[in-house]
Amino acid sequence: MVVGFVLMNISPLHEYEVFNILSKFPEIIELHPLFGEYDLLAKIQAEDYESIGEIVIKKIKTINGITDTKTLTGLRFD
Repeated sequence: MVVGFVLMNISPLHEYEVFNILSKFPEIIELHPLFGEYDLLAKIQAEDYESIGEIVIKKIKTINGITDTKTLTGLRFD
């Protein structure tokens, strides 16, 4: 398993709608509203890095109201 973090910019007045949609994705294990440069932070858990990319491109970026994303990937130290 790998973990990815997605920082998102949301267009005004879409924050709650986007949060509610993302909170239903089983791959998103944490979701946090932010103040500052980004509006939301999602923690994604997937089988591999390619899966994280597919989730971001095919699921997250297609949501109306998301204007920009930045994806960070990392390893789990168990």
